Amino acid sequence: MTVPTAPARPVAPPTPPAPAVRRRIRPGRIGVHAFLMAVSLAFLAPLLLAVYASLRPYDETSEHGYFSLPRHLSLDYYRQAFSDSGMTKYFVNTMIIAVPGVLVTLFLGSFAAFALVRLRMRGGLVLLMFFTAGNLLPQQVIVTPLYVVFNRIPLPYWMSDSMTMYDSYWAVVVVQIGFQLGFCVFVLANFMRTLPREILEAAIVDGAGVWTQYWRITLPLCRPALAALGTLQFTWMYNDFLWALVFISDGDKLPITSALNNLRGQFFTDYNLLAAGSVIVALPTLVVFLLLQRHFIAGLTLGAGKG
Repeated sequence: MTVPTAPARPVAPPTPPAPAVRRRIRPGRIGVHAFLMAVSLAFLAPLLLAVYASLRPYDETSEHGYFSLPRHLSLDYYRQAFSDSGMTKYFVNTMIIAVPGVLVTLFLGSFAAFALVRLRMRGGLVLLMFFTAGNLLPQQVIVTPLYVVFNRIPLPYWMSDSMTMYDSYWAVVVVQIGFQLGFCVFVLANFMRTLPREILEAAIVDGAGVWTQYWRITLPLCRPALAALGTLQFTWMYNDFLWALVFISDGDKLPITSALNNLRGQFFTDYNLLAAGSVIVALPTLVVFLLLQRHFIAGLTLGAGKG
């Protein structure tokens, strides 16, 4: 007995792949990209020119100009700039000022922002406005009062050779923290407002105290904002020249920004050598940005996708 078989279904021919859809490039988009590239090149032009000049001998640029084609390129100026200016000592001085200044500023700024926003303190808005208003005060206005005050604040010998706050790293660090704290509180307070309050309420139900709410819950969520602020704060404190020049008289304690002055001669200045020193001085800030680039960009784009 034969079992009837079902007729074979016709196999449908394979569907051809859909043609690739070409995205139409709008003229306005091209114009925006061209404008952004032009602005980027305008900002990079001084740095690129400094790097280009630092690789050429001064005799060549003085004869043919800085915009001429190179005939000889070398790294001799970089070795000379690093050795003649004593940059190692000045780098250490800068790190003594910048690293504690950045860490203390971020800690105090985040804690103050947490108290103002997450704990719903009375008068929190007024305090936030006070912190923000401090950024509007010109720094040069209080140079003389701070100079007088620091000369009258005594410190033990192990903290300051001058026995006062003047001519010590403490003076520069305290001023940097004071001027940068308001900006950090303003930025972090606005960021903490965007965090889900349900997370903090769940922690309170589980018995978390104020310190646990701040250190173990809120602070990890603020990592992108802290990274962005840390990059900016390090750059500002690293590049500062005014406060160290006013409050430090000992040349061995000056930061890296003053080391470039050692490359200037009494009767002649080799600007190619000075350009090499400037590039060396700028390298640490570039390294910090590259290390924190992912967090820095995330901190700048926070809230971009919210309606």
